[in-house]
Amino acid sequence: QVQLVESGGGLVQAGGSLRLSCAASGRTFSSYAMGWFRQAPGKEREFAAAISRSGGRTYYADSVKGRFTISRDNAKNTAYLQMNSLKPEDTAVYYCAAAPTPSGIAVATIDREYDYWGQGTQVTVSS
Repeated sequence: QVQLVESGGGLVQAGGSLRLSCAASGRTFSSYAMGWFRQAPGKEREFAAAISRSGGRTYYADSVKGRFTISRDNAKNTAYLQMNSLKPEDTAVYYCAAAPTPSGIAVATIDREYDYWGQGTQVTVSS
């Protein structure tokens, strides 16, 4: 079992920045690839960013590429999502998730690949 707890959400003006954190406990954090997903009101959950177990490979949805940066600190059992140049359309509940990938460089971009999920943190971007 892996327990995930997100933090860092809040209200920010368009163009601003937020840094989300995802603290993990339970099984070895470095055994899992990590991802961030988001769900806006009335919409399906969508993939935002993913990082491999080692942190050496990342992958982004086109909608956040160039503005968001995913990272991890395996020594602190924490994953991060740095969000810059935020837009009103980034408003959503953001979830972190952990996936048991077969290699250290694999990333997971589909939600069914993830076994563990956090409770989510709200991000609201005002225009």
